[in-house]
Formats: sequence, structure tokens, C-alpha cells
Amino acid sequence: MKYRAEIDGLRALAVVPVILFHAGFELFSGGFVGVDVFFVISGYLITTILIEDIENQRFSLVNFYQRRARRILPALFFVMFVCIPFAWIWMLPSQMKDFSQSLVAVSLFASNVLFWRESGYFDAAAEEKPLLHTWSLAVEEQYYMLFPIFLCLAWRYGKNRVFWMIVVMASISLLFSEWGWRNKATANFYLAPTRAWELFAGSIAAFIVQKNGVQKNNFLALLGLAAIIFSIFAYDESTPFPSVYALVPVLGVVLLVLYAHKETLAAKFLSTKALVGIGLISYSAYLWHQPLLAFARVRLQQELSFVLMVFLSLASLVLAFLSWKYIEKPFRDRAKISRKAVFVISIFGICLFFFIGQVAIYKEGFRDRYNDVLTHLEWMSLRERADMVGYPCSSFNDPQYPNLVLCEYGDVTSETILVAYGDSHHDAISYTLDRLAKERGVRVIKANIGSCGVIFDITALPATANLARHHSSCSDGFEQLRQMILSYDANVLVVSRWTIQMFPAPRVVDELNFNNGVGGQEVNLDYRENRAVFADGSSSLNWEFKREAFVKLLNGLASASNSLFVNYPIPEMGWNIFNENLKSIRETGALVDELMYPSPNYYKRNEAVIGVLDRFASENPNVHLVRADLAFCDSLRQGFCVGQIGNVIYYSDDDHLSDAGAMLFLNQTSLNDLFDTNE
Repeated sequence: MKYRAEIDGLRALAVVPVILFHAGFELFSGGFVGVDVFFVISGYLITTILIEDIENQRFSLVNFYQRRARRILPALFFVMFVCIPFAWIWMLPSQMKDFSQSLVAVSLFASNVLFWRESGYFDAAAEEKPLLHTWSLAVEEQYYMLFPIFLCLAWRYGKNRVFWMIVVMASISLLFSEWGWRNKATANFYLAPTRAWELFAGSIAAFIVQKNGVQKNNFLALLGLAAIIFSIFAYDESTPFPSVYALVPVLGVVLLVLYAHKETLAAKFLSTKALVGIGLISYSAYLWHQPLLAFARVRLQQELSFVLMVFLSLASLVLAFLSWKYIEKPFRDRAKISRKAVFVISIFGICLFFFIGQVAIYKEGFRDRYNDVLTHLEWMSLRERADMVGYPCSSFNDPQYPNLVLCEYGDVTSETILVAYGDSHHDAISYTLDRLAKERGVRVIKANIGSCGVIFDITALPATANLARHHSSCSDGFEQLRQMILSYDANVLVVSRWTIQMFPAPRVVDELNFNNGVGGQEVNLDYRENRAVFADGSSSLNWEFKREAFVKLLNGLASASNSLFVNYPIPEMGWNIFNENLKSIRETGALVDELMYPSPNYYKRNEAVIGVLDRFASENPNVHLVRADLAFCDSLRQGFCVGQIGNVIYYSDDDHLSDAGAMLFLNQTSLNDLFDTNE
């Protein structure tokens, strides 16, 4: 295959925006399309090689896989190996376990499947996953495994028919992705069936170039370049991807492949030494950038500064050059590394990382490294506790309520029932609530509405058919929840992180990540801003709409329940309590003496939500507010909201309560009234 310098330049145009996007530079809000550019390039190059080999009767599946192994695995394995000691030093056990699972998944060429299945509320922040970017490699590897076999088997039907088979498969995949982003957005993003059309687009271009050669057309080549650049700056994370929106950068690449003859302006631009140089090291640059950024975030536990983002972005290019020169190039040289050596090294690397990953998973992320902290705080996160000892709630189904996700705990044989509703703030106190319910002979039924946020608009008509179906399901589920409460004549306990569910309130639009004013700053919470789904599909900043939805929810629950118990917002801490103690023990050998911040900061942040709750309770005599503020603010230390005093630690992280905190919280109401008992 004839070398095309502009393709390497195109690789640079793909990798630089990806790096800057992941670093957090808002200007490159659509930098993620660089991955789609890579897909098209891969499809074009691989198909070109395969067509030439098949037509010249020199195709060998073993040789093909050998070339792919030389190209992909050495640099990948080296980056994975370098990541391991930093993961050991800096990662908490739950993070280490996640990282270890990704080691296994990468070894099996299935990391896209892992990250699809991991996605959800308990998932670690994506920015802190060093191998998250390997999902795209997995998609390509799956394509490399299957496409050559398809091409060989289909070639007997003629080259022209093979071409049209690929066109049909690409069309089906594109239609599938259009359905996918509306119905299964996470699977749509990560899995190969909805990404295959981008690789097939490159394959289609390869057939055309193989037949007609690269045509010279300045206008179409520049149009293709402009389409890619436009998508880099115009798209953002709210753009459905992949979908027809991805046609803009994908067709942009196709136009460049077909019409960027070396004499065109676009080809001359892409063939400049700087772009070609970056393009040559683009694979290594892609491998290095995510681990650098992820480990920086894991280590610092704060937003990266502009200077640090620039430094890490440049560092990824420097490391890329070194690994390209000393890892990639030698392994591509058949005179230095034989075919047998390539396969031996590949198999050894796959087995090694698979083994390391499995051991770390079995050892729960080597949890015993943190025993000094765990003697004072048994669990370092809600997720870790659920992973290791299980969530106390046992799932069950009731055919009367098909839209509800149900589980039960406490005394599950009792006819005295408390219905619980909420998010992870309820899950955090459920261990303590389970113990108290068993002591009092009460069955707790936790109910959530499948695929719906804690707060949602239960009456307004949505803007789109898809949202209409979603909200119809949510509304049906909410009515089923009300009917269940009425049938049991039950009390209801609602515990939720209202601050995030209702965010942003007036005046605090830019303060989603809580800053306690004395050094505690939450990070990586942006993905939670739209946890609650609203009917207009876009009004994330509309406080009045959210307030109305909140009141509708509370009214519906209050009218169905015997007594409704609703929490005041549990004070956010700003600090991750476990991490602060871990750092203190490493540096001083002792726990943090105390962690607290001025209570006016709590009331200012939650003023709007508290106002809704106070007014609602004053108008509904069967509503009782569980005053989380009285538990943690001004009572333990006057003028402060407290997360820890000495060895008594009330939080497991920055906002989820420990068992000690849960007991303090639940004591803000009469337990006899809550459980509807007279002990």
C-alpha cells in the first residue's frame, strides 16, 4: 500500500483534540470525535491491506494477526505495566479493583464491554479510570478479529457484491446507533455493533480508492477537513454519539481519503512536518494521555489546574515519542523481532495482565493495605461495602407493580411495613435502618421506579416521543408506588440528596461541586447535574420547573402515606473523609483531629430546598422533616457542620453517612413514630 503522509496528518488531527478534550479544555468540547476519525482511518487502512493481499493471493490470517499484534500490543502492554505501580501507590481498594478488572478486560480485548457494564451511579468517575480509553481499541480489535474472516468468505461472490454487502452492513449499523442513543445510550456508545458503521465507512472508501485512485478535488477535500474541525468545536457531551451527528466527522474523513490528493490544499496542510510527526506517534500519544490525566486526578483529588493540564498534555506527546522510538518501531521491524517472538510476547503479556488483574480482584484491590484507617472506619465507600458484604435489601417482584424495583430488609416476616424511597443517601443508612427495623419487628420495603430519577415531572407532556414514553413509564410507576403505600397503610421514609436532585437553585448555578469554604472542594460531580429527568428534556437550569416537580412528588407520597418522613439535605462535606484520614496517617501516623466547616455555608447552599421542605411540612400535618442539619450542624460544634471528631467518623466519603452518622441522623425523629410502633 502506498504511503500517504496526509493520513498521518489526519491522525494528528484526531489525537490532539481527544487529548485536549479529556484534559478538560472547554474549547475542544467535541474533541471526542477524534476517536471516530481513528475508526474511519483504521477501516480504510485495514481494508486496503486486505484487498491487496487477497487479490495478490498472499493473504494469510496468521500474518494479518501478526501485523496487528506488532502494531498494537507492545506499546499497550508497556503502558499497562507502567500504570500498575501508580495504581498500587495511589488508588483506594475499590479503585484498584476497578483498575484490575480493566487489566483483565483489556487482555481479553473486551474493555468496551466492561466499561459499558460498569456504567451507573456507583461507577467511579470516568476521569479517574486510567484504561478507560482502551474501549476504542477493543472495538477496533473486535473488528480486526471478524472483518478479515468475513472478507475472505465473501470474496467468492465477487468484489462488487462484497462492496455492497459492506454498504448494507454499514447502513444497518448506523440505523442501529440511531435507535441506540435513544434507548440504550451507554451500550450505543461503547459496543461494536453501533460503532461498526464508522469502520465500514473507511472500508467503503478503501474499495473506491482501490478502484479509482485518490482523486484531486480541492473543494471536497477542504469540505471534509472543515467538517472534522467543525465537529471538534461545535459538538459537546450532550451531542448524541454515535448517531447521524457522527456522519459529519466520518464523512469528513471519507472525503479526505477520496479527494485529498497530495497536490490539494488540504493534503498539503495535513502533510506538514509537525502534523505528520504527531501522527506518527499518535497511537502512543492516545495510550499515554488517559493514564496521565487519570492518575493526576486520583492523586490530587481536585480539579486539575490549567497549567497542569497543559503540562500533562505535552507530557503525553513526549512519552509518546519515546515509546514510539523504543517500543513501537523495534517491534515493527521483522529483522529484529521474529513472528514467533511476537506471538510468544503477545501471549505472555495477555496471560500476565490477566493473572495480575485476577489476583487483585480476588484480594479486593489489596484492601489490607489500608487497615490502619479501616480500624476506625470500617468501610471506605458505600460501593465497597455493597461489593464486599452485599446490600442488606433482598430483591423481589410483585406483579401488581411491574414498574417498581423492589427489595426488602428488616424483619421481612412482619406485617408492619415501612416503605422507603430514595437514592444512595438512603442506601448509606440502610445498614443501620436494617438493624433497627429487625429490633422493632418492622419490614422495610425499598421501592424505586425503574429507570427514573427520584424526582421527575409526573404530569407535564414531554417534548419528544421518546421522552413521552419515558415519562409515561415514570408516571405509571409513581402511581403504582402510591397504590402500594395505600394497600399497606404504611409510613414512608424518603431520603435523597436533594441538593443534587434539585440543582441548580437560583444564585448557585456554578456551584454544583460543593466548596465548604475551608479547603474542602468536591470534584467530578458534573455528571450528576441532570440525574432528575424533566419533561422538557432541556431545562436543567429551570428552578421553578424543578420546584414544581419536587412538590408534586411530595404531594403524591404524602397523600398516600400514613406518615411521610422526608430528610433535610444531609450536609455535604467537601472533603472525602476517608481520603483525608488516609493522607493524614501517611503523613503523621494519626487520624485527622476533626473535620468541620462553618454551618452558614450549609444553609446558604440548601436555602431553596429547605424553603420548599419547610413550607410543604407546614401545610401537611402528616409530614415530618428529618432534620439532618440538627444532627450535624451546630449541635456537635456550635457554628459548624461536623464530619468527624477524633476517632468518631460520621461519613464514609464526602456525602454518604457512616453507621455512626446514620444513627445520629435517624435519631432526629422518633423511631417509634417512624416504625409505627409503641415501644
